[in-house]
Amino acid sequence: MAVGGINPWEVALKQFHDAAEIMGLDDDLRRVLSTCKRELTVNFPVKMDDGRIEVFSGHRVQHNIARGPAKGGIRYAPDVTLDEVKALAMWMTWKTAVVGIPYGGAKGGVVCNPKKMSLGELERLTRRYATEISVIIGPEKDIPAPDVNTNPQVMAWIMDTISMHQGYSIPGVVTGKPLNIGGSQGRFEATSRGVLYTTMEAMARRGIPVKGAKVSIQGYGNAGSIAARLFSEQGAIIVSVSDSQGSIINSKGLDIAEVNKVKAETKTVVNYKDADRTKDTKAPLTVPCDVLIPAALENQITAENADHVKAKIVAEAANGPTTPEADKILHDKNILLIPDILANAGGVTVSYFEWVQDIYSFFWDETRVNQELERIMKRAFQQVFAIVDQKGVTPRMAAYILAIDRVAQATNTRGIYP
Repeated sequence: MAVGGINPWEVALKQFHDAAEIMGLDDDLRRVLSTCKRELTVNFPVKMDDGRIEVFSGHRVQHNIARGPAKGGIRYAPDVTLDEVKALAMWMTWKTAVVGIPYGGAKGGVVCNPKKMSLGELERLTRRYATEISVIIGPEKDIPAPDVNTNPQVMAWIMDTISMHQGYSIPGVVTGKPLNIGGSQGRFEATSRGVLYTTMEAMARRGIPVKGAKVSIQGYGNAGSIAARLFSEQGAIIVSVSDSQGSIINSKGLDIAEVNKVKAETKTVVNYKDADRTKDTKAPLTVPCDVLIPAALENQITAENADHVKAKIVAEAANGPTTPEADKILHDKNILLIPDILANAGGVTVSYFEWVQDIYSFFWDETRVNQELERIMKRAFQQVFAIVDQKGVTPRMAAYILAIDRVAQATNTRGIYP
């Protein structure tokens, strides 16, 4: 979706070409890596509860598979576009490369409004969409996962649909599944836990104690709400959160357990009493804090509001929340930004663990999952910031340089077929 009139595919391409320029990447590799390998668009009928037949459009894009099978979520939203899916697929390529797991990048989306659909309609839509894209997905080819407005139940329907086609269970065809059909311990919290691990590294780099640090979170879906709880458990103070209805702010701290209760009961955080309330969903972006976590959608921090950001660290839990123009403004303000392809890579990292566990039918406990996740996230952070220190570039540029170099090396080593 072109949030704020900004095309995410153009943003993704600019980020790639800016890094490629600094790297001196040759033109041939630029052409290969700036192009999506496959773009599948499907239009399919679904019978609605009232007997009508609706036709829905969906996409599945594979950007690059030089380093392994394609990996990426599926989102359901009314404003899904092919360009959005292409951008997200490219970002997944860099994300898997920056943390060093053997995947390429993919993404999927269906143009629909799931909030206005019954459970039965969602199941029928999911199974038909899964059937339509079944020609390119599979545990050795392309492994979907949950994303905006999809969840473990949607993954279960996809897994069952593909398994029915083959005549036997294929748990490794998707990740983010329920535990009872091959999901992994620790997967639900993985994205937010990865944000926590990388942010704690950044705080140590800046000399900011976690205990007592003020944290502001834009977006209170899975990533934002779990991040609020995890940071609270570390002694941080959550001073602001927002959802699609508005924002709440209390500089002395929000009671996250109570915020979660209010959200569950009333479907919005805005009904929480002990805070200033506003309908401005972007309010947390400009609240004075130590750590800002944008956990909503793309293009939230822009040239218009970046100068008003009052955080010391920005940790991108969302994909593409900061525009290239805003990046420069934050950098000039000496705000340490942990880019999305590093900060929120915890989800795909534990998805990798889930996939491995499914293939071997050998499952880990949550302690091992979290230990392995912490090791990989900290290693990736140190590798990215070694490039920051060595080349004097921004953290996003450093993450791109690391990721693009790994994908370029794989492409060169494999060669061009035939």
